Amino acid sequence: MRKIILDLAVSLDGFIEGPKGEIDWCIMDDEMDFEGFLSTIDTIFYGRVSYDMWGNYQPESTARETELKLWEGVHSKKKYVFSKNTRLDQNATFISSGISEEVVHLKRQIGKDIWLYGGASLIKTFIQLGLIDVYRISVHPTVLGSGKPLFEDLKERMNLNLIQTNSFKSGVVQLIYEMKK
Repeated sequence: MRKIILDLAVSLDGFIEGPKGEIDWCIMDDEMDFEGFLSTIDTIFYGRVSYDMWGNYQPESTARETELKLWEGVHSKKKYVFSKNTRLDQNATFISSGISEEVVHLKRQIGKDIWLYGGASLIKTFIQLGLIDVYRISVHPTVLGSGKPLFEDLKERMNLNLIQTNSFKSGVVQLIYEMKK
């Protein structure tokens, strides 16, 4: 069965966004092999706000070749948007109810793994529903002091198994965990 992988950046003090939604502290470097990660997935889950911001994002034509290639890879994936409201969109399928059932149905389909992109509200929902199989967390060497925490309003403790660590010259440390069964 396909896995749901939460892959995201977090500050050293556990925030996924600054107090005003800023993400300018996130470091992307070639050493992190994001293209390698993209090759393991064929589907992306978005919340509506994140989809509206990033689901069809096009970098400037003057962007580095690696950034252009990265976004080309992102946009080649099948996209699902979880939102209270549905709308027609040629680039995505909107899901407005039955999250758990729909996710289980999609996981049972043949294909590669699924990237839970976010945003914060969708991530929180997936955590609370126990729908995330792999946490691929890149801890950035920045302390924000406040913002949106990755883990909040947990109903119970989560026990994870560390399966891999990666450290990069940029100071980012990537921790990859699976849920304990």
